Amino acid sequence: MMKKFMIVLAILAAVCVGGNAVAADLKVGYVDLQKVLNDSAAGRSAKEEIGKKVKEYEIQVQARQKELQAAKEEREKQALLLSDEARAKKEREYQQKLKDLQRFTKDIRDDLQMRDADATKKILEQVLKVVREFGEKEGYTLILEKNESSLIYASESIDLTDTILKLYNKSLK
Repeated sequence: MMKKFMIVLAILAAVCVGGNAVAADLKVGYVDLQKVLNDSAAGRSAKEEIGKKVKEYEIQVQARQKELQAAKEEREKQALLLSDEARAKKEREYQQKLKDLQRFTKDIRDDLQMRDADATKKILEQVLKVVREFGEKEGYTLILEKNESSLIYASESIDLTDTILKLYNKSLK
């Protein structure tokens, strides 16, 4: 973050020192990559895929929770009838099932985070390619990312987000 801030400061210093000749040739824009990720066809599709996976996992977790609840109820019913050794065995079995469920839910979270990160990375690589091509074609000196570049103020007239979003969606077809 600090590195990006320093780059922006260096560019602004160069513009100030270089005078109006440099400033006249400077073409700057910015893109809200988060908006492109959320609003693009690929981004929506990735969210839907992850949403489907979440629902699948919820069904599996609920089934395991019911199983665990049944084991707990059985253990409690039989508690007085069982010997100390048998009661201890049932308790260990229950604790093992509880650990398995906790491990399973952690694995699910990890899997969903990995899927989200992979999808985001893939989409971002494609979007950045579109931004680079657009910047070169349109003669931009600098295109910043709205949320990550320490952009404190920028006129909406240099917001390229909607243009990039349209170009990216078009590139997917």
